[in-house]
Amino acid sequence: MPETVLLCYCTCPDAASAGQIAETLVGERLAACVNQLPGIRSTYRWEGSVHNDVEELLLIKTTAGCLDALKTRLLDLHPCELPELIAVPAEYGHSAYLDWVRQNVGD
Repeated sequence: MPETVLLCYCTCPDAASAGQIAETLVGERLAACVNQLPGIRSTYRWEGSVHNDVEELLLIKTTAGCLDALKTRLLDLHPCELPELIAVPAEYGHSAYLDWVRQNVGD
């Protein structure tokens, strides 16, 4: 059975940090592709207050086998105290694309 491809979500406070994280993850083969979506608005509770901030969303394509290393690297690079990182299995999709993701992460 082929390795599970994951779609990971991560918000960043600005374009510079999002770009650095995206470049690093792809450059180090921890992700095959990272889409950077500007201008999302996040409403969340932090330290007892409700915040409403403009952020950038990263859509990170990787595999289950790379997730732990990706998480470690992302936490090292991310400027926030508690970065969002949510991984969802890509159970369905264009099989050639999912194979491409598998081929472009890891060693």
